[in-house]
Amino acid sequence: MSNKKGGTKMLILIAFRNIWRNKRRTIFCFSAVGIAVLFIVAYSSMIEGMIDSINNTVQIYELGHVRVVSSQFEAESEYLPVQYPVSDGKNWEELAQDIYQIPGVRAVLPRITTMATLQESTIKHAVLWGIDLEKEMEINHFNMTNRTDGLIEGRWPGNANEAVVGHVFAEKSGLKIGDRIPLRAISSNFSERFWSPAITGIFNFDYIKFDEQYIIVDFERLQRLLVLNEGTQSLIIYADDERKSGIITASVQNLLGEGSVVTEWSDNYWVAVMKMVEPVYMILFFIFLLVASFLIINTVVMIIHERIKEIGMMGCLGMTRAEIVKVFFFESVFMAAIGAFAGVVIGGLLTGVGSLNPIRMGDMYGNTFSEMPMSQSIFLAFNFTILIRAWLMGVVIASLFTLIPSLKSAFVEPVEALRR
Repeated sequence: MSNKKGGTKMLILIAFRNIWRNKRRTIFCFSAVGIAVLFIVAYSSMIEGMIDSINNTVQIYELGHVRVVSSQFEAESEYLPVQYPVSDGKNWEELAQDIYQIPGVRAVLPRITTMATLQESTIKHAVLWGIDLEKEMEINHFNMTNRTDGLIEGRWPGNANEAVVGHVFAEKSGLKIGDRIPLRAISSNFSERFWSPAITGIFNFDYIKFDEQYIIVDFERLQRLLVLNEGTQSLIIYADDERKSGIITASVQNLLGEGSVVTEWSDNYWVAVMKMVEPVYMILFFIFLLVASFLIINTVVMIIHERIKEIGMMGCLGMTRAEIVKVFFFESVFMAAIGAFAGVVIGGLLTGVGSLNPIRMGDMYGNTFSEMPMSQSIFLAFNFTILIRAWLMGVVIASLFTLIPSLKSAFVEPVEALRR
């Protein structure tokens, strides 16, 4: 029974056989660790899915990978002013050509976002969003849930008095395709501009902020309406690889100088918040596993108590205290490993399905998340990193916390044990 004869392999074999001596107790241990690991997998996948949704929303609708605005605009950005175009109103296409020379730049797109007052509508205010629709569609899927352009009825507007509105906006205001939207906006020279575009389409981006508040028009049409000449309110830059957006940000800032504010997508408030809270979730997972590990701890203590004579027999047959501890510790490791594996398998299947079928956060929580840049539907993130991490956490934490009761077996005197 010593290491010289059987070694660690023999102790592992004994431990593996022992865990099946009381199947009911063993199944309880498997279940405790399995449920904890299942929780970690599911919750990790949901959190990562939310992070992915926020990252994608910020990149598609707000900053791209890098956004360029003037320093004056940045100071008053909450009002969405159009009086401060990028680089003092220089031709945006010439600026774009200079930016395209930077390695790793995939696309440079102009955008205009400004407030509008509606003249004859139950909704009094909306946001005008002027974009180059053709180029935008080459880069982005505006409906992240269905991975489409988001248009559910009609067509996109051309370079004329045309616009598309969100389906929520259309329902609330009672508008349909062919109707006009009389509105008023403030131009770059502070003059009032009255406009009445016809609705050519209705979109559903599954993003409540846009579906409820935005009117999308052709960039050049809005550029003329707001007297921006050849300028643009912002430039949105997309990189070949988002991981290199920091390098592009620095290069663009050097190119345009101090008069421009160049922002990387990862500097967005919500993106930064989600990065900061990730350690909190890891602590929560640790606590949950610790609670589940107490069942294994109690089980090991009971095993030692019930098998006290067996422990004495082991000692009489020549097993050292270290070998006895190893047997009970290996039993704990087996129970943790098998239970964690079951949790990973079930969790992997559930998150695999969730990665293909989105969870409707909007249906569950209404507009609670309307302030967050996140789609109404999120996909669970399915990747092997989450599964392996959850399994390792389950095995390591549960095993470590059963080391102390395992050590208890070493202090049982063989003679005393046999008398009981």
